[in-house]
This record gives sequence, C-alpha cells and structure tokens, in this order.
Amino acid sequence: MRINIYQIDAFTDQLFGGNPAAVCPLIDWLDDEILQNIAIENNLAETAFFVQSSDNRFHLRWFTPEFEMDLCGHATLASAFVIIEELGNNYDKVLFDTQSGLLTVKKIGDYYELDFPSRPPKKSSLPKIISDGLNIQPKEIWKARDYLLVYDSENDIEDIKPNIAILNQINIDPGGIIVTAKGKFGNVDFVSRLFTPQATVFEDPVTGSAHCTLVPFWANRLNKNELRALQISKRGGELLCQLNKNRVLIKGKAIKYLEGTIEL
Repeated sequence: MRINIYQIDAFTDQLFGGNPAAVCPLIDWLDDEILQNIAIENNLAETAFFVQSSDNRFHLRWFTPEFEMDLCGHATLASAFVIIEELGNNYDKVLFDTQSGLLTVKKIGDYYELDFPSRPPKKSSLPKIISDGLNIQPKEIWKARDYLLVYDSENDIEDIKPNIAILNQINIDPGGIIVTAKGKFGNVDFVSRLFTPQATVFEDPVTGSAHCTLVPFWANRLNKNELRALQISKRGGELLCQLNKNRVLIKGKAIKYLEGTIEL
C-alpha cells in the first residue's frame, strides 16, 4: 500500500519557518496503530490524516508521536493547503469534522483562515514543578486546556529558558505551557511561546490551538477583537487573529517543503 505524504510549513510563506506538519490524504481510515506509527516515524509535532466525506467536507484527525490530539491549528491549515493547492480542488472553504467539532478553513487571497472554538482561560495557580522549571516567574497564571502564564514584557518571553529536565517530569497532555506578553512594537499586539512537556518537540514553533486561549484573553485585556500575534520561537510565525463571539478566527500562510509516498 502506498500513501501520499506532504510536509507543509504552516503560518509562514518562507521555507524553514513556521511550524512543519505532515499531511496524509487517505481513501479510507487505517487502523489507529498504523496512524500512530506513521506519526512516530515522521517525528514531527503533528501528522494530520483526512478522509473525504463529501464535496468539500473531510474527516480530520491529528497525531503527535505520542498520542492523538483533540485540536491542532497548524496541521489543520496544512491540511487545507494540501486539499486546495496540491490536490487541485478549487474550494474557497473546506469543512473538517474533528474531535473539536466542525472546523472551517477559508481561502482568502494568499491566506488560510481557521475558524476555531474560543477557549477562554480562568484564573489558576501554578504548580511548583512548573515554577521550578522556569527561570523567570510569571505575573499572572491562567488556565484553559493549556496553562497561560502572563509576563511583563516581550523581553521576558525572549529570555525564558525552560528547564526541560524538570518540566518533563510533569504530565499535562494534551495541553502545554503558554508564556505571553504584550508586543513591544506597535505592529504586534502580543507575543507567545509554547512548551509541551514530555512531547517529542518540546517547544512548538507556532501553535494555532494555543491562540484559542490567547485571543480571548488578549481581546479582553486590550479591548480589541482584531489582533496581530507573533509566536517567537526559533522558527517563528505570524498569526492574524479575530475574536468573533465564541469563535476564534486565525489567518496564516503556508508553503510546501516535501512531497512523497509512504510504503506500507
């Protein structure tokens, strides 16, 4: 059996930027063990698999090398990119049935706009092991799926050096630890980084799902619903975001890095 595979850099228009995701179009679903083993073999933060159910509607699933995820932004963007750009479908919108409900991706010029559920955080407290694993302590602690740690400045976010050995002793799957602050330049509303303890990729380059929490938080804090975000990982990525009631709209670009086949 041969399965087509694409590797897409999402939330960027530059190769080696943004967040890489593998995408595998399927005719029918394979056993979960096979899907998980493909994700392990790919050794990327996410591998997306989809099966077409009707004209522009697909069943979509996401796997890390460790487990199946309930929501992934960059691999959803990458999947829509493959469906439209690589499989030759002239859709202006793609519908995905997922564990997180119906997700839509619109093609708007060179951008792909994700329509995701909003996950506003609630005030929380910080487990000691997370505090011990961070060289700079946050000013505020919030939590939805992920911990959301708020800092005074973008410089703080840049200067955080997580102690991976300590943080890998905790288990927060399938969530992680978001660190965030206001942007220091006027063209960026907020910046962030995301750490995922015990995951193959400890610091995620650009995380669409994290912005389901970041956007409602910063929309309320800054009193504005349209936000420009920057995830300041080594690869980096830009996201154009909007809070629309209980939904978060996230726009980004994508570019193909690799195309090939898997032999099973």
